Amino acid sequence: MKIYTRTGDDGTTALLGGARVPKHHVRIEAYGTVDELNALVGLVRFRDIGDEAQQILAEVQDRLFTVGALLATQPGKDSIKTPDLLPADTQRLEADIDRMNESLPELRNFILPGGDDTVAFIHMARCVCRRAERLAVHLHSIEPVPQEVIHYLNRLSDHLFVLARHVGHRRGIAEIAWRPRG
Repeated sequence: MKIYTRTGDDGTTALLGGARVPKHHVRIEAYGTVDELNALVGLVRFRDIGDEAQQILAEVQDRLFTVGALLATQPGKDSIKTPDLLPADTQRLEADIDRMNESLPELRNFILPGGDDTVAFIHMARCVCRRAERLAVHLHSIEPVPQEVIHYLNRLSDHLFVLARHVGHRRGIAEIAWRPRG
């Protein structure tokens, strides 16, 4: 299989369903950002974050491919088979957030991303997740996006925030409280 097709040399790309759109289309930005997020999750997944977190992130990577497929599908092409993204996927993130939160100190300040490189990478993934969510919401204002995509991205960013705190806490790394001037 050849990797290059030359069909995108004119600045367009094909959606699942066959329609061609400009590579700068918000739909392409949305699923491209999900792909970027998936790469960052892959970076975090193989760090020292604990077996349970690695397992959850393996599931997250799979779901992000599903999210990408849903975003890459031409609107109105309901006959195209895409994997399912279910409310249970979002609920799984919520359950893990609740589990991790049980061992964390109460959050009393805004915290700055960092503490060590793994915690910082998780925060980078969180920021990219928020961007993916904003793009999915923007796309939804133009063309339909399955609501579960938006729900999942929203909850995933929350999950990544709590995961960053959890990993730092597990490693004994103090959170860096934001102390505004003035």
